[in-house]
Amino acid sequence: MLNLICIALISVLFFVYAWSFYNVPILTAGVKHLRGSGRKSKKKGFQKRNLPTCSIIVPVKNEEKVIGRLLDALSNLNYPENKKEIVIVEDGSTDRTLDICTKYAKNHQVCMKILHKPFSNGKPSALNYGIKYAKGEIVGIFDADSVPARDTLLNVCKYFEDQEVAAVQGRTLSINSDENMLTKFISYEEAVWCEAYLRGKDVLNLFVHLKGSCQFIRRGVLEKLNGFDENILSEDMEISARLTEKGYKIRYASDVRSWQESPADFKRLFMQRTRWYRGTMEVAFKYGKLMAKLSRKGIDAEVTLFGPFILIMSLVGYLAAFFTFFVPMPLGLLWQILMQFTAVITTASLLVCGLALVYVSKPRKVMNVLWLPFIYFYWSLQAFIALYAILLILLRRPREWVKTEKKGVIANSALVSVCNTGMVDEVFRFARKAEGA
Repeated sequence: MLNLICIALISVLFFVYAWSFYNVPILTAGVKHLRGSGRKSKKKGFQKRNLPTCSIIVPVKNEEKVIGRLLDALSNLNYPENKKEIVIVEDGSTDRTLDICTKYAKNHQVCMKILHKPFSNGKPSALNYGIKYAKGEIVGIFDADSVPARDTLLNVCKYFEDQEVAAVQGRTLSINSDENMLTKFISYEEAVWCEAYLRGKDVLNLFVHLKGSCQFIRRGVLEKLNGFDENILSEDMEISARLTEKGYKIRYASDVRSWQESPADFKRLFMQRTRWYRGTMEVAFKYGKLMAKLSRKGIDAEVTLFGPFILIMSLVGYLAAFFTFFVPMPLGLLWQILMQFTAVITTASLLVCGLALVYVSKPRKVMNVLWLPFIYFYWSLQAFIALYAILLILLRRPREWVKTEKKGVIANSALVSVCNTGMVDEVFRFARKAEGA
């Protein structure tokens, strides 16, 4: 019996370390490309007559604290007014969200459609409702707490010049990274995920997934795919897998930037990540067939979708350490080799993450490596959240699209240096107005 337990532990840990080892080269490729990105010449922009029409869809529900600053940012985008439209899908708000949107459309000369959805049943349904009324060749999707940079649309159009590109994911940054220690850490996590992991996947021509906001898809492709799956909690992961299955190309664009609010307390983080992990695991079950195609991108997609399961399996490491503390392991040599391999993989992963933390900041901050010890504890927290998510699946709990509540906080000292001053003034002006309301 003891031998069987040991073999089971080693088998599970083998999958965890194999998954980690697989992702180290991807992160390394991303960091290497990030280091050299500053020396590369920028692509030439489009001539205005060649710009495609763009529809920006924003699903909103009870977003009075943040929707005004997004509308200001969208109306100030550096893009021809006759080639962009804003589609607001109001999804059953009970606060002043609809009133703010209506007054904004009346007082500003912008092409804005305000759609009132008859019933509320989650973000994917609201997106599909908005797509029906969108006229642009490119559909951009933003959450209500987003603040895109002024050059967002101009930059994303460079990627769609390649007719093989069906979708583009921009870089998302934290607008409240300096609010507390948790938001600071999440902002670094987001930076490493985008600028090392997704960048590495893009460089290696692997599976680049969409993230739900600051994402852009050709409207014709969306119509062919019949829009988003309304029965999935992670609609961004699901449509990313579906695009990959159909042979479409997704790019990551680091110069297409948007700021958004990070969860500032563990309750909101827990609720947000539970929805993400449950949705991703359901997508992994749905698209397990991608492995059968034996294509590099398809296999990478399934490996990516398997991430929450790996988090759960990593908990076995803690159980194994506890188990061996009380019970001698009969497989001494094999266990010793496995522990040595664990040390190598952990060190390599932390080294790459440390380099990414240095290079994602401008100017580069070597002191960011001091955050590395917290990564271990943060991964542990994520593992328990993933475990809770799979329990919800196993217990057949109903899917509920739980919205992450936003406070409208702006706490990012770097925002002033990377945005145009006028937009920053507008963002802070609306934030102060919302706080006083």
